[in-house]
Amino acid sequence: MSDKQKTLKQEFTLKGKGLHTGKEVVMTIKPAPVNTGFVFVRVDLEGQPTIEADATYVTSTERGTVLEKKGVKIHTCEHVLAALTGMDLDNAYIEMDRSEPPIMDGSSKYFVEAIEKVGIIEQDSNREYFTIKEIISYTDPETGSEITAIPSDHFEVATMVDFGTKVLGTQNATMKSIEDFKTDFANARTFSFLHELENLLDSGLIKGGDINNAIVYVDKELSSETLDKLKAVFNQPKVSVRPNGILDNVTLYYPNEAARHKLLDVIGDLSLVGVRLKAKIIATKPGHHCNTQFAKKLNKLYKLFKRKNIPEIDLHKDPVYDIKDIMRMLPHRPPFLLVDKIMEVDDKHIIGVKNVTINEPFFVGHFPNEPVMPGVLQIEAMAQTGGIFVLENVDDPQNYSTYLIKLDNVKHKKKVIPGDTLIFKIDLLEPIRRGIVHMQGYGYCNGHMVVEAEMMAQVVKTKEDKE
Repeated sequence: MSDKQKTLKQEFTLKGKGLHTGKEVVMTIKPAPVNTGFVFVRVDLEGQPTIEADATYVTSTERGTVLEKKGVKIHTCEHVLAALTGMDLDNAYIEMDRSEPPIMDGSSKYFVEAIEKVGIIEQDSNREYFTIKEIISYTDPETGSEITAIPSDHFEVATMVDFGTKVLGTQNATMKSIEDFKTDFANARTFSFLHELENLLDSGLIKGGDINNAIVYVDKELSSETLDKLKAVFNQPKVSVRPNGILDNVTLYYPNEAARHKLLDVIGDLSLVGVRLKAKIIATKPGHHCNTQFAKKLNKLYKLFKRKNIPEIDLHKDPVYDIKDIMRMLPHRPPFLLVDKIMEVDDKHIIGVKNVTINEPFFVGHFPNEPVMPGVLQIEAMAQTGGIFVLENVDDPQNYSTYLIKLDNVKHKKKVIPGDTLIFKIDLLEPIRRGIVHMQGYGYCNGHMVVEAEMMAQVVKTKEDKE
């Protein structure tokens, strides 16, 4: 699967009724530039206000996920967002002339089909990912719903539903890859229990429903009064219960369609994290409240992660440069060579690694009873990483040296001790001119920034090539 961002090739329009409002809505989904994300646009309101698909804007989950920003609302957004995410899109504008997208058949099927029809294009920017590196979970104490993210190298979801009713029982569904969404989950329809449906109908809160856009599980005796009410609401001459316990005129696509729809909802709600996840999501008795609370938690963690600017690298993969390559570029030698490998490098940045062991000679005296890596050597290791960044584009790096000439805004935030792995990220602040290099360096350890400094260095030719 491509790591480039994606959007629609062209816009498309769908029309229908909102499930809860019952009002006709015209929804047009349009291509959007890189790093836009999914943005709802209320074209019916003055100024066409926008609401980003962001967990911080979730204000209600009573009958679907509701977003609100500056008094402007979007109701029941989860099925549209699930379709966009499930079709591997990153950026789109969702224009609506009402507050609620059309319910269609109660699934993501029609949105997916429309996306397929207009096509998808790659954009000239890489995706960002939030890679889950430790178990994160959220539990709703009132309902017992629980959702957990565990480390995985790709996004997968498993759901288990159990409402304590015989008619539905316990169901499970698993999506191993987002590529399976279109074929195995997009057409799973929303469902309700008869007692819930009656309450919603009596309260006038489900005006856009009909017998074809929701599965109704009959969990109570169907009285003649209830039958008459359902026939009137659904405009059907006859309503009855199938042997599998659901109202007629709807045939299940899957025995576990309820669990599949809950999985669809999880995908839609977790799109509100605002970034692609690399994690396995396990949702037990999921609901919109639990899903969106978890999305808010992940959203906060990701924003904290972004503020820390911690580079995501796999320390187990082969380095760009190993220690032998580094020694061909730098004049430093043990015990003063303080970079072990280079994991990433391009024309604007470099990422290097230093494994700190108890065998480092400076620990003999710094300090015998509490070994701590000297801050000045952390800066030196960061500067050596920057030196490799400069010299890796020189044909004969062995004939050049990089000298540190200025430091600014140096900060040490945490101790570095034996057993730690230091990750250095050096960014070029401005183009190299006349051998002067201006860089910003950061050092990370155990998920925290431990050192940072603005560095200026000069590249000097030390000897001539020998023919």
